[in-house]
Amino acid sequence: MSAASRRLDEIEFDNLFVRSLPADPSTEIRSRQVPGAAYSFTPPTPVADPQLLGWSDDLGAQLGLARPARRDAAVEALAGNRILPGMQPYAARYGGHQFGNWAGQLGDGRAITLGEMFDTHGQRQELQLKGAGPTPYSRRADGRAVLRSSVREFLCSEAMFHLGIPTTRALSLVATGDTVVRDMFYDGRPENEPGAIVCRVAPSFVRFGHFEILTSHDETALLGQLADWVMTHHYPGIGSYADWFAEICRRTATLMVEWMRVGFVHGVMNTDNMSILGLTIDYGPYGWLEGVDMMWTPNTTDAQGRRYCYGRQPQIGYWNLTRLAAALAPLIDDRDAIDAALEGYEQTFSDGWTAMLANKLGLPMPAAGDDADADMRSRLFLLLQEEECDFTIFFRQLAGVPLAAAAAGDAAALAPLHAAFYSGDGPSADHGRALLGWLQQWAARISAGGEPDAARIARMNATNPKYVVRNWLAQRAIDDATAGDTGMIERLLKMMRRPYDEQPEFDDLAGRRPEWARHKPGCSALSCSS
Repeated sequence: MSAASRRLDEIEFDNLFVRSLPADPSTEIRSRQVPGAAYSFTPPTPVADPQLLGWSDDLGAQLGLARPARRDAAVEALAGNRILPGMQPYAARYGGHQFGNWAGQLGDGRAITLGEMFDTHGQRQELQLKGAGPTPYSRRADGRAVLRSSVREFLCSEAMFHLGIPTTRALSLVATGDTVVRDMFYDGRPENEPGAIVCRVAPSFVRFGHFEILTSHDETALLGQLADWVMTHHYPGIGSYADWFAEICRRTATLMVEWMRVGFVHGVMNTDNMSILGLTIDYGPYGWLEGVDMMWTPNTTDAQGRRYCYGRQPQIGYWNLTRLAAALAPLIDDRDAIDAALEGYEQTFSDGWTAMLANKLGLPMPAAGDDADADMRSRLFLLLQEEECDFTIFFRQLAGVPLAAAAAGDAAALAPLHAAFYSGDGPSADHGRALLGWLQQWAARISAGGEPDAARIARMNATNPKYVVRNWLAQRAIDDATAGDTGMIERLLKMMRRPYDEQPEFDDLAGRRPEWARHKPGCSALSCSS
């Protein structure tokens, strides 16, 4: 059998994290405080009737794994019912700041790492089950996940990868055959929901909170040991803690630019949900901007404060890095170096934001330190918030605006943009005039740059996806899967392999949010419940 079609039980696991760092000496699964350890050995809890609902062929090929049958030994392992030779299941210990407040020990309350393997490129990958049962870090929870949240994580992980955004991946989606009790909106109306488990994949799931918990408990020796491990195996060539922190800042800033580019809102940017590798991690109450609104959040828990809304994500990324800096302070005694790294975050984001928007709008790329188009960009975002206008559709359609008509102030320039407005008829007369005035300025700037139209349009279309996994699309997949039909899951996976291509066979998945989804739970608002 070739490496490209290995079964999961043929994988030789090599668990470097477990070998390198200290384990919790206790094997009790009950919820408890765990001092002096990086993880706790924790077996998954078996489920009643595991069945494969979804599989990422792309990630499977990268891992060299054959797609399993709906029910087979691999699915048993991906559900936590079977521990394969070489696997050493564990739950990691970490803490975190949640909504700006220190929450103490958190840890993998419903995630269990099975082990580490090498993919076909020789890259070490960690396989982790989400929803595989209780761990010592579960607090008052059951360690399970429901189908709705599992479908969303499975789809969005793979969608983000194909959008070119650093992310953890998702290999499989397995139904458990069990029900899970959840109060979806914490309103005193719990319901039985079907359970599911996602197998998540990443080079590492270490988070900012891994370091925070160690410093909060004065476990300085283990702090240094963990930092050395991450630097050695995930940041080769970086020789000092200060340089390492600066690189984390750079990666995090780049990630924020990428989220903002596609209108992605994470929804719960607590420090325990921030990857030390600069990956998108923990897909909970996320969402995609539909109507342009810098203050929009998909998270009902955040509805009042809007701490984690779209427009504040770069600011929260910076704040979270200050918490990581505090955690690393025992290792970095040079405050100037920390300040310089944080300033580097701001500069990296600023430069990335400017360059990204130049590509998004088709404008000439500004020289370093030059941001002549800042006012024009700000005016556009203000205009787009005056009437409900779809973020993804507007920026995708902008490439189709004829420059000659825009330069002349001809109303024909607005025609390609009509599809983005939730009124269904394009902008109102007054708003149309204001938008047309902006398009005239935009066309003049593009003409001054002298870039051939074909090259500019290609640049815009490579920056502005036609397709994203909107919440209403994910909800359709959830509803169908609950009824036993996984066709929508497969269709969305296929669509998202080429999100920047036209793919007319998927045009029905590129439109505005339908009115039925405006206030439907799972489409308009989500909670941290899963």
